[in-house]
Amino acid sequence: MLDGMCECGAVRYRVADEFVYAANCHCSRCRAATGSAFKPFAGIEREKLELADGQNALLVVGEESLNDTRCGSCGSLLFSVVRDGAYVHVALGSLRDEPRIRPTHHIFVGSKAPWFEITDDLPQFEGHAK
Repeated sequence: MLDGMCECGAVRYRVADEFVYAANCHCSRCRAATGSAFKPFAGIEREKLELADGQNALLVVGEESLNDTRCGSCGSLLFSVVRDGAYVHVALGSLRDEPRIRPTHHIFVGSKAPWFEITDDLPQFEGHAK
């Protein structure tokens, strides 16, 4: 199990180191959610993530089956619930432990920030990965 938490420590979670995929998302929604050029994330079945502390401190932006889950105190993005609620995209920056997986591609580069240049050799997709 990997430990993750928000910046202020009010919310802590644990997630299995069994991620199915990982990517860097450049869509405008992820850029706005992170305040960065992209969101590095790893996807896993929702039931493999458990809150260890701070359930009452969560700020859920969106619906039960599609949302960004943040700390309501410091605002840190922890994970996003996606794929009709079946998966979570864990914001890799919120992990305190090192996962085995690394992002393997860039998605939504068709809407990436014009001021950001992708300089690695990972595959790039205009939308979702194929």
